[in-house]
Amino acid sequence: RSSAGQPSPAGQVSIVVLTYNRCEEVCRTLARIDALPGNPAVIVVDNGSSDGTALRIKQDFPRARLVETAANLGAAGRNRGVAEVATPYVAFCDDDTCWMPGALEQAAGILDAHEDIAVLNARIWVGEDARPDPACQAMEASPLPRVPGVGPELTGFMAGACVMRTSAFRRAGGYLPPFFIGGEEELLALDILAQGGRIVYAPAVQTRHWPSASRDAPLRRRLLARNALWTAWLRLPPRMAMARSLHVLSALPGWKARIGACRDALQGWRRVAGHRRVLDAGLCRKLAAVWRAGDGRRPQE
Repeated sequence: RSSAGQPSPAGQVSIVVLTYNRCEEVCRTLARIDALPGNPAVIVVDNGSSDGTALRIKQDFPRARLVETAANLGAAGRNRGVAEVATPYVAFCDDDTCWMPGALEQAAGILDAHEDIAVLNARIWVGEDARPDPACQAMEASPLPRVPGVGPELTGFMAGACVMRTSAFRRAGGYLPPFFIGGEEELLALDILAQGGRIVYAPAVQTRHWPSASRDAPLRRRLLARNALWTAWLRLPPRMAMARSLHVLSALPGWKARIGACRDALQGWRRVAGHRRVLDAGLCRKLAAVWRAGDGRRPQE
């Protein structure tokens, strides 16, 4: 605890780790988290794994609070993790990422000092050789105003490399389950912005990413396209939604992929249509400015 009797900065942040059938990778991540200073609270959401992940965590990482789901909920598994959070801030971590020493303290200090910031996106170092993630260059080049001493404002964030106010996540409703995974954070980002929260790139807050080889790349690309269309249809006024949809489709490799994306989005539209809430004009202008500057793609695309 601090000398003033308040929780230490690390004690203000809980880490929520999401995993599915990557037992060895999540165990490596949890070992790295255990080595962090400050012993931050750790909540692991096992998304219905069938590879013995839950048992291994119980045996080897008793300090972690384990949340087991009956099935793979995709990104919405994070909602279950945040439901267990008792700290003002929550840091999200995937099973192939880990926060660097001091990162949580940096994030807590920034959020303490800036009550209007809801989300901080970290600087990401990739692989064993710690290469800069190209997404960071795009975030640094954001055309939106900078928060002095922190970094530029953004209109999105990366789901596994951000620290946010727990209250902002809960007010926005977390991740919409039908999105499953693949660009799912775009809708949540817009809802946080619509509530008046700011999203900021904070390069002083740093995380590591060791990309997993256990990925279904074709499925992820398909879900990315569907979810991007859904996000446009759910939050943008009609003309802007049409333009954004055309942008998403034009980036796909050929007509087969474009027709497939439209089919996927239309077939599932009834599951999400009731969540349509159009953004106000000011936020739409901010999005348009980002897109015009060439930073319209989400950082992880």
